[in-house]
Amino acid sequence: MAQQKSSNPLKLWLIWIGSSTALISWMAYAMLQSNDQSLFMPGPLTGGHHQLELACNACHSDPLGGGEVLQQACVDCHGDDRKKPFDSHPASKFKDPRNADRLENINALECTSCHTEHQPDITANNGLTQPVDFCFHCHSDIGDDRPSHQGMPFDSCKDSGCHNFHNNRALYTDFLVKHLHEPPTLEKARLPDREFGGILDEIMEYPRDRYPVQPLGEEDMDAPASAVAEPTKADWLASSHAQAGVNCTACHMVTTAEGEDTEWTDHPGQRGCDQCHSLELERFGKGKHGMRSAAGLEPMTPADAQLPMHKDAAHRELTCNSCHPAHRFETRQAAVDACLDCHADQHSLAYKDSLHYALWQKELSGEAPQGSGVSCASCHMPRVNYDVSDWLSRIMVEHNQNATLSPNSKMIRPACLHCHGLGFAIDALADTALIERNFRGTPSVHVESMELAERDHQRALEETAELENN
Repeated sequence: MAQQKSSNPLKLWLIWIGSSTALISWMAYAMLQSNDQSLFMPGPLTGGHHQLELACNACHSDPLGGGEVLQQACVDCHGDDRKKPFDSHPASKFKDPRNADRLENINALECTSCHTEHQPDITANNGLTQPVDFCFHCHSDIGDDRPSHQGMPFDSCKDSGCHNFHNNRALYTDFLVKHLHEPPTLEKARLPDREFGGILDEIMEYPRDRYPVQPLGEEDMDAPASAVAEPTKADWLASSHAQAGVNCTACHMVTTAEGEDTEWTDHPGQRGCDQCHSLELERFGKGKHGMRSAAGLEPMTPADAQLPMHKDAAHRELTCNSCHPAHRFETRQAAVDACLDCHADQHSLAYKDSLHYALWQKELSGEAPQGSGVSCASCHMPRVNYDVSDWLSRIMVEHNQNATLSPNSKMIRPACLHCHGLGFAIDALADTALIERNFRGTPSVHVESMELAERDHQRALEETAELENN
């Protein structure tokens, strides 16, 4: 009996050691190797990053690193957008010795000063974790500099149509003055023409030695006969790829970094797209549709979204071919149908009752000129003039939806102003009910930004004239 009692503690110790070892091993695996690391989150992520909850290392690249690691993670994803002219408050502004004292009020050099993840109780729109009147720290004397702003509360600075901390390009006083008294709809409402196919000769990286820019026919197809079905052949022959000289092997035999062809693959995935559309694919990876893939996770599905989505689309993976069907790569389908197949929020559901949709239908039928219709992509994936290199820029479809998503005034310059006057665009984007109706009707909200700018401009002219007369 005594011997049996003495063995029990030993068994308990062995069980405790084994359980502890298993628990530590499991936690180490979950932290360093597992695809699901959400167990270690101290709180939920913001709406902009919620898809990355399974990839802690997307931001915490060094588990033992401090604030500098998080700052570098922000720069790696958002650095290009945080520079002039896209950022009104770039780091360079606060590194200027004349503005060094501002950093005593708020450290604007660190992204986490204003955007702290895992803090849902204090997180406002756009991941802001500062009080909404934080502009006071640097602009407490704005009423002295601009009499038109006297008496305005500082919690109204970020109201739609007023100011953004980052991209404020559509709301600068000089820009507002430049667009004073424009009509609600411009006389010539047109989107810029896409031009990728027209400038291939100027893109040095394009493999024109293998795929000369010339139309191809059925006899030119370089795919194995066993890989070409009749529907596939018809789709490719009618595509812009065939018209531009992009043959089958361009996508199905991806070139290595050493310039060697790989073996034929029936399903090349996005690797085939990357050879010619690397810029679009890079921008896609920065938006909500592609950020999971860019972080090394499985592609996003509509089930991951926070907006309402159609139930039958819940498990579709979002890749290039989700919107551009293989071999056809139809851009018209991608511009509307691909969006409405998934999105079921009120704004999307109201699109087909809008004037924008009516214009889009007229363009598709040939009743209206190219670029006069307004699709989902016209606003949410606008055509922008993008610097491809130091010597070349081109009109590109912006595949990063985040670039114009929120705050929505970022949409004004790249999208709205192709068709509308600035004052009308500011009012429309400030009217949440009008947005829900997908802009069916006219704005019932008026923002005084244009009038404030005009008064400040007039005052400046009067002060200048007075100085000249004296």
